[in-house]
Amino acid sequence: MTGDDTKQLPLEDLHMAAGARFGAFAGWSMPLTYPAGVMKEHLHSREHAGLFDISHMKLFEISGTGAAALLNRACPFDAGALEVSQSKYTFFLNEAAGILDDLIVTRLGAERFMMVANAGNAAADEKHLRALAKNFDAEGDFDVKVDALDRVFLAIQGPEAWAALSRAGIETGSLVFMHGIEPREKWFMSRSGYTGEDGFEIALPEADARNLVTRLLEDERVMWVGLAARDSLRLEAGLCLHGLDITPEIDPASAGLMWAIPKEVRASGAFIGADALRAILERGPAQKRVGLKPEGRQPVRAGAALFDADGNPAGHVTSGGFGPSAGHPVAMGYVQTPLAKSGAKLFADVRGTKIPVDIHPLPFTPHRYRKG
Repeated sequence: MTGDDTKQLPLEDLHMAAGARFGAFAGWSMPLTYPAGVMKEHLHSREHAGLFDISHMKLFEISGTGAAALLNRACPFDAGALEVSQSKYTFFLNEAAGILDDLIVTRLGAERFMMVANAGNAAADEKHLRALAKNFDAEGDFDVKVDALDRVFLAIQGPEAWAALSRAGIETGSLVFMHGIEPREKWFMSRSGYTGEDGFEIALPEADARNLVTRLLEDERVMWVGLAARDSLRLEAGLCLHGLDITPEIDPASAGLMWAIPKEVRASGAFIGADALRAILERGPAQKRVGLKPEGRQPVRAGAALFDADGNPAGHVTSGGFGPSAGHPVAMGYVQTPLAKSGAKLFADVRGTKIPVDIHPLPFTPHRYRKG
């Protein structure tokens, strides 16, 4: 099932007791599904509240007089412009403007920020941050500290997530979409929802996490949900998975993620990859990320090649599967910019069969975040 160096989640015993089926993901042994199955888990998250263990993801606290300046160098955004408790979706870019990782950064105080990084990139992200911090400290004007936090990380997603948390003794009323707070010592709670639903992420010590999980699962509205349904939920919501939909070879303009980069930062920011990104924007990206709706019931998976009506290569699929809420197969991928318009007809090669595919607006299911 897993290799010797595969990491185990701190709450693995709880997942085993719940009947989870495990699989390897980003160096971790992760619950893929529970006995209810991926379809029920997915729909339960859309209708009620799904509980996810996302402890494979990494939290970094960045603090000190140079914290904002460090983040402005590392990411294409303005850390100093964030209000306390405000979160921002952003990236680490390389010098060619390729996406090394996508992140969520929350301002906790005047000189304190929380960063959430993806599991597969956590070690590289930490190395990258520490190298940048060392350079800043060497310049003498700044003091920057990077702390990798050891926390259990849970997500509860769905329209009844807030009510389930309230019943478990955690009030969420003042917390709105893309904000984060520290409700208790060593706790961090945000409201973002990488499923398209209203949802919360809670990082907390293991003993507290075990108590919270017990209380949450006493509520019939809450169900454990595995990585398989997390993937179908985020795909329906048109959200990117690093390593598939965004990679170090793909820039934010091609990925349709320029909304995350403020205009003034695009124009004059000194972030890593700034010159390369400005050059891409000036000439226009050669390819664009799009939603793809295959005809019929056959899902089109990551890696499938896309062709135009004349049989010419047109792009490739990066994520694909069946969308339980959409009721049909859903996918995302990259196509040549002239073809990236809604309704354009393409064909996906699935084991030698050409399946007709329409370019479809994203998301496939509407977002239901609580923004105010």
